[in-house]
Amino acid sequence: MNRPSRRTSQTLLVIDDEAPILTAFERAFASETTTVLVAENATDGEAVFMETRPDVVVIDLSLPDMSGLECFRRLHKVDPRVPVIFITGHGTVETAIEATQLGAYDFLFKPLELDEMRQLLEKAFNLSRMVRVQPVLADEEDTVADAIVGRCRAMKEVYKAIGRVASQNLTVLLLGESGTGKEVVAQAIYHHSARSDGPFQAINCAAIPDALLESEIFGHEKGAFTDAHRQRIGKLEQADKGTLFLDEVGDMSPMTQAKILRVLQDQTFERVGGNTPIKVDARIIAATNHDLKKLVSEGLFRADLYFRLSVVSIHLPPLRQREDDLRVLAEYFLRKYSNEFGKDIRTLAPETLELLEQYHWPGNVRELESAMKQSLLIARGNVLLPEFVPRLSDGSTPLISGKSEDEYLSKSFVAERLDAGSKNLYAEAIRTAESQLFRQVLQHTAGNQLKASSILGISRVTLRSKLKALGIEAADFAGGG
Repeated sequence: MNRPSRRTSQTLLVIDDEAPILTAFERAFASETTTVLVAENATDGEAVFMETRPDVVVIDLSLPDMSGLECFRRLHKVDPRVPVIFITGHGTVETAIEATQLGAYDFLFKPLELDEMRQLLEKAFNLSRMVRVQPVLADEEDTVADAIVGRCRAMKEVYKAIGRVASQNLTVLLLGESGTGKEVVAQAIYHHSARSDGPFQAINCAAIPDALLESEIFGHEKGAFTDAHRQRIGKLEQADKGTLFLDEVGDMSPMTQAKILRVLQDQTFERVGGNTPIKVDARIIAATNHDLKKLVSEGLFRADLYFRLSVVSIHLPPLRQREDDLRVLAEYFLRKYSNEFGKDIRTLAPETLELLEQYHWPGNVRELESAMKQSLLIARGNVLLPEFVPRLSDGSTPLISGKSEDEYLSKSFVAERLDAGSKNLYAEAIRTAESQLFRQVLQHTAGNQLKASSILGISRVTLRSKLKALGIEAADFAGGG
């Protein structure tokens, strides 16, 4: 059993009596942003859990002092919102399914595939953040994560709408372009609802292939399709007595739309391949960047489902329509990430603000956040100057005209590092060039790592390793939310 030596952004607890597995988790996932805690039995694991309240827990179903399922029950009683992933041998399939029905996040079978575990942990950490961190309205000096930032009239209407609907057990539809903050608003509604002590599950309907989305939401029975080797509990069933967030609901297939409509009508569904109705009590919050009325008129989205989803609609304005919020948001992101990048930049030069205001911001708040991160990579001093702003283009005129990206890197970055007396300029230049390359490719693929690795000619494992080393989040470039 061990303890963290310092506070990091996320904590993983692994409870397993096999020392090689504990070592493998520490080597694979411990980093500057992730603390990995380990325990060799349930008793020690529970003690670590009580002391540190980790963000995600991995439990082996076979433990020396009690069953993994009993260990889960004890942890779940303390905090039912912590995502728990079970790892198990083939002899405990039914127990793993039972654990999922009781609220476990997911389960994997030994031998573990690193790539599969990494993807699952990424989703679990994101869910943990959404469930445990309540979005707040940021003020001038806030640097908190998951803040709702903005003072324009349109955003004040959003705040009022959240206050009106959060306590009501109503379906809510969030409308707005990609990157406007729909996911954070969904979090705020959940945290201010009567269901805030219950589970929260989130699915991005655009990020999952049609063939898998129905199973992801509703689960499936053994033998339902070719690869259905065992029963699986879907996110809707896991969200019982809680909230299910369906992001990019406009990308659902007609079959999935029909099943969601049934849930909204009578709170029942059937797993894929099953014929037994299952009762569920889950509030649904949906979001989309599509014009659903147009999709309905084109026959691509069910009119009856649209009317059921839009009992209450909240429209999030695009950044270009948010009056003075561009400066407020940009300075919030500078404050938020300055320490991470080893800088102390908290404000914009007037010329920089003027430069940012010339841009259309098709990626909205998410794109601005990414731009501020890139700026901090090469910025110096205490004020963000125009020459540190990355080259941005929405297909029209680049923000920094007359400069190629190569010129921008060589003149701004190299000069700054020479002035600083760098003794490791080659490595620093390579890191900056790689960061620029990966960010641009991820922007092109909307955060799709499979497509990005194909374009770059490297494996997904190598890509993830590079992104981790560079502090780049692929989710920052995704199309949803």
